[in-house]
Amino acid sequence: MIKWSIFLETEFWIDLGISIGVFLLFLIFRKLFAKYVFALMLRVAKKTPTELLTNIFLAFEKPIRWGFLFIGLYFSAKYFPYFNEKSDFFRKIMSSSVIIFLGWGLYNLAASSSAIFTRMKGRYMLDADDVLVPFFSKALRFIIFAIGFSMIASEFGYNIGTFVAGLGLGGVAIAFAAKDALSHLLGGFVIITEKPFKIGDWVMTPDVEGTIEDISFRSTKIRTFAQAVVTMPNATLANGPITNWSQMGKRQISYHFTLAPDTSKDQLQRIVSEIEMYLKNNDEVHPETILVKFDHFNEMGFSIMVYLFTKTTVWSDYLQVKEELNLKIVELLEKEGAAIALPSRRVYVDQDSEFAKALD
Repeated sequence: MIKWSIFLETEFWIDLGISIGVFLLFLIFRKLFAKYVFALMLRVAKKTPTELLTNIFLAFEKPIRWGFLFIGLYFSAKYFPYFNEKSDFFRKIMSSSVIIFLGWGLYNLAASSSAIFTRMKGRYMLDADDVLVPFFSKALRFIIFAIGFSMIASEFGYNIGTFVAGLGLGGVAIAFAAKDALSHLLGGFVIITEKPFKIGDWVMTPDVEGTIEDISFRSTKIRTFAQAVVTMPNATLANGPITNWSQMGKRQISYHFTLAPDTSKDQLQRIVSEIEMYLKNNDEVHPETILVKFDHFNEMGFSIMVYLFTKTTVWSDYLQVKEELNLKIVELLEKEGAAIALPSRRVYVDQDSEFAKALD
């Protein structure tokens, strides 16, 4: 039962005032830290050659600011009237707070990602692309969360080993219930390790064509050329054919055009020879494979095959090379006085028919 007489004691109000004053003092320290000290540290960090120190400061900014409140709470509790700051429960709360703030900062650092992974990639020349870095970042965040959770649980006396063993008993049932999700995770692992594509690549699958926008554990987001976002399960991508147009070393141009039947042999030879010479002297055309041949003829005329590869893989540049080739062919045909064969049809009329008599 509370003895109301304690509120009349001078010592009670002095201790309460000191406790509140200590807490308010740490609130002021928190404000000064955020406004001056942290801003100064951040300016100094930005002058360093790497961004690692800047990322560390930004990751721990909020945990440190909240840490000032809990430090103030800890010291103010020493003066709070009739409060036992040495109690086991209060000690556990304070210890757990330290774990939370430290884990919070490390979690933020892993989320910002990639200061550590980018630095390792540059120092050790690792072949880590834009897919692997987010993968390791998410894995590291999960590990930090798991370790922090286990440490806090241990602080309050929970046996983590028993908990993990209990999860093992239900693991089989969970695996059967979530087999589709597990297959997607396995597909994500296959995609990340084999790297058939990366973020920004132009890919084509049996179901969708577009640019890779994001790759996660379970699915991959593809933005189509109509600007729609399609989310594809990783298991589907890992088990199906994928054409990665971004990994092309060159682009193919291949077509036939047919000259009119009245084209002479000399005209035909000159046209084929000049097209071939034009392509061999074109810096945008890959020199290894250039084929310009009189391929075959039929009732329409003489068919010429043009087969080559462009050095560029950029779609707009590829179309530019193709357009210039087409214009060159038109120019050569005009120069030689040759014409493209047009579809035609001959009609034979029986002279004894009524239609022939009507024409007469």
